[in-house]
This record gives sequence, C-alpha cells and structure tokens, in this order.
Amino acid sequence: MTTTDERLFVVTGGPGAGKTTLLAALAAAGQAVAPEAGRAIIRDQLAVDGPALPWRDRALFAELMLGFDLRSHGESQASASPVFFDRGVPDSIGYLRLCGLPVPEHFECAARVFRYAPVVFAAPPWREIYAQDAERKQDFAEAERTYEAVTAAYREHGYELVELPRADVGTRAAFVLDRVRGLASERC
Repeated sequence: MTTTDERLFVVTGGPGAGKTTLLAALAAAGQAVAPEAGRAIIRDQLAVDGPALPWRDRALFAELMLGFDLRSHGESQASASPVFFDRGVPDSIGYLRLCGLPVPEHFECAARVFRYAPVVFAAPPWREIYAQDAERKQDFAEAERTYEAVTAAYREHGYELVELPRADVGTRAAFVLDRVRGLASERC
C-alpha cells in the first residue's frame, strides 16, 4: 500500500545547512515537527557506548535511522495539520550510497511505501553557517557530498526538490510556510 501524505513535509540536505534550526523555528511558530533520526541515535549510542555510530558501523546506523524515520512517519498520522520532518526515509538511502554501502531492498520498499508530500525542501550546503560538533564530525566537503547523495535519493523516488534560500532562519521559515500554504490552496 503506497500513499502520499500531503501533510508531511521533509526538510533534507547535508549536515550543518540549517535544517534543525529551521525546524526549531517552525516548532516555535506552533508547527508540528519530527526530529532528525541521526542526531538522536548518535546521542543515545554515545550514552551507552553502542555500536550503531557512523564511525563504528555505518550499516547498523542506517538501519536504526530507517526504523526511527518509519516510527516518526507513523506517529505523524495522528496529526490533522502539517508535520515537518528533519529528514525522511530517502535520506537513509542517500547515506548508504554516500558511504559506498549497498542499499538493502527493504530501504527501497520503505521509500516507496512511506511517502511524504511531493515537495521536499532542500537546505543547500552553506559554508558560512557550517560548524562541526560532537555529533557532526564531517568536514564541509563531506557535507556537500551528503547533500548531493540525499537530494538524488529524493529525486529518484519522485519528489520535487525546492531549495531553501541561504537566508536567516525567519526568512527560511516564512518561505517554507508560504510554499506549504500555496500547495494547500492548489489542492482546494
């Protein structure tokens, strides 16, 4: 059963491009948001010295991200209003490809079955705001490659990518909300 849920909007892109900051602004404006799987998994795995870290076992890390994203997708079904996701199922496919790992068929199946709104917001690499931290160890070049890998995965799965402006978070949030309102009025 494949269905597209017009209320579920993904923000994707490479690390350090302002996705999480944008989602925090949308949440502060009263919008429903779903957190990023990767950061949550890294925090949990670090707390227990677990193996599912991108620098220990990338395939296991991807499996946990997929499970997290499937759960977030399912939980969002209770909301009647839009939900904004900090990444989605196709991001795990892009991650595996970036790492040179095979993409198991159940990842492809998940991307076909657990659909989001056809428009996906892409946060482009932005050197001026990029910073590494305890959970983000990639350099800027890898952030750029990640952007290319994840956006390619969304395109391959039939999504239209809308690039976010390289602007302050308020401008970005207004851009996203205006686009979502426009899409809603097109459906009416």
